[in-house]
Amino acid sequence: MNLALLFIALLAFIFIGVPIGYALGGAGIIYFLLENPTFLMSVPQRVFSGLNSYILIAMPLFMLSGELMNHGGLTKRLINFALLICKPFRGGLGEVNVVASMIFGGITGSSVADTSALGSILIPDMVEKGYSRDFSTGVTVASSTVGMIIPPSIPMLMFAMVSGVSVGKLFMGGVIPGVLIGLFQLIVVWVYSEKHGYHEIHAVIEGSRGKVVIDGLIACLMPVMILVFTTFGITTASESAAVAVLYALVVGKFIYKELKWVHIVAALKKTAIMTATIMVIGGFTNVFTYILAIKQVPLAIANAILSSNIPVWVIFLLFDVLILVLGTFLDVVPCILLIAPILLPVMTKLGMTDITFGMVLVVGLAIGLVTPPVGMCLNVGSKISGMSIVSVFRASAPFLICNLCVLLMVTFIPAVSNFIPSLLL
Repeated sequence: MNLALLFIALLAFIFIGVPIGYALGGAGIIYFLLENPTFLMSVPQRVFSGLNSYILIAMPLFMLSGELMNHGGLTKRLINFALLICKPFRGGLGEVNVVASMIFGGITGSSVADTSALGSILIPDMVEKGYSRDFSTGVTVASSTVGMIIPPSIPMLMFAMVSGVSVGKLFMGGVIPGVLIGLFQLIVVWVYSEKHGYHEIHAVIEGSRGKVVIDGLIACLMPVMILVFTTFGITTASESAAVAVLYALVVGKFIYKELKWVHIVAALKKTAIMTATIMVIGGFTNVFTYILAIKQVPLAIANAILSSNIPVWVIFLLFDVLILVLGTFLDVVPCILLIAPILLPVMTKLGMTDITFGMVLVVGLAIGLVTPPVGMCLNVGSKISGMSIVSVFRASAPFLICNLCVLLMVTFIPAVSNFIPSLLL
């Protein structure tokens, strides 16, 4: 009975608009009050243990490096670099948008940062040059989903923390899914542009080709460096994140020469706020999952699934549906922290590798960033374009089909996520 009240309290808190971290913590406290008030003494311990992870040091550092590169003039140089890459392929600004998102996502590790930074420049620019506002906003929001799939990735770090999977393997496992989403979206953009004549619209590349290439390669070096250092054990994930911060400072301050001290202070402030938010969610989620563990809920779910006669492929498909549904109502981090401890043991017994499980989570929850009502990228795109959330979602739907296709590929073709990690590690 008390366990049922735990979920009822959680849903009630979410329904009235309580932030998810406090909703999880509040539901846990209500459960302990009803079950045994002396258990309340364990709440601070569970919160602390949920945050006491060396891997978590990398999270704010990766966030900070992305903020510093953004403030340091990275965004406009990446767009310029993407223009140069796409020009030989009759690439209109739609193709530029997708390519820039793939590169930018590999630097910040955040889809929301991608939407905010690139969208604030590309959406007005595309509308001014003759693209429809729907198309401009839809492709921007949808292409930004690769930000949390192409490494480095903040959600992958959170999954590594709760699962014990190597961060390097997770980073390598995200390369093929991220690239596939980008390629599929480029095809959709090409077809759409061919139909509406957008291929004939080009933006002017600012500066000489040589300078554009050099500036672009300097920016692209950061994700490559992180990937190599982490994968081959040159540094830990936390150490590579610290190297990324140092690299962002040097590039923004001394190479691009646009990073000012006021920008550094603003980046530190924003990073602190985002880190604190994730920490609150992580700590209280651990309280919630602790209650589920002591009531043996994961074991009961595992026994129910493993003893059923449902075909494995149907279970895998239902797992995808569950992620998409939860991603519609919950943010990425709490979903990972809730789902992984419960379902990872079950899915691995059914033959899914831990890397594939992590990639299914990340790719599936990336779609949730563009689905109403909670989708963060959707809300950012709505604010930039002035369109309603429903209109932005409708405009991004054709591109999200690409994400769904890749989600199914990751689920049912293990090589999509396991090939590179098994090859290099």
